[in-house]
Amino acid sequence: MGREKRHWNANSFYHIVCRRNHREALFLDPGDFCTFLYIFQQLYEKYGFELPSYCLMTNHYHLMLRSKDNLISKIMSLLNKRYADYYNTRYWLNGHLFEKRFYSKEIKKDEGILEVSRYIHRNPLEAKMVKNLEKYPWSSYPLYVDPMQKVPHYVNKEIVFRYYGGCVTEKSRKYQEFCMEDRE
Repeated sequence: MGREKRHWNANSFYHIVCRRNHREALFLDPGDFCTFLYIFQQLYEKYGFELPSYCLMTNHYHLMLRSKDNLISKIMSLLNKRYADYYNTRYWLNGHLFEKRFYSKEIKKDEGILEVSRYIHRNPLEAKMVKNLEKYPWSSYPLYVDPMQKVPHYVNKEIVFRYYGGCVTEKSRKYQEFCMEDRE
């Protein structure tokens, strides 16, 4: 029996998670993280999409992604294939890099965008990899809190900031407070 076909709503954001096979490390050094983001930049230039939040962890990654013109499955297929080709070549491996097809969940409610963005950005904190989210370099979170950071073209902070009033500094402060709230 085949897999269920994915539903795609061009107007919705999706929370996407993809994990390395056997839960092994997907990123072994800073060059791997940088290569992944470089591939992401190339795909953005060719296919266009909206990405308000991302976090690259050791053995998996999280994205909040919307693509109005292309199936998310196409973008994810290209992203994972290109990164797997790079990784397998660099580390003299072959075979599948990812454990299965990526997880995706449509974010249906408007307020879900803030909740999912918060969840994505808090991953390194919850995994006890850092005590301060601003110090984790492989997430879009530092882009939200440091106005001096150059924002890559593929990251659209305005998707999250539109929920807050005030100037950019105020929006940034409010989002930081939201991300640091303890929620049970």
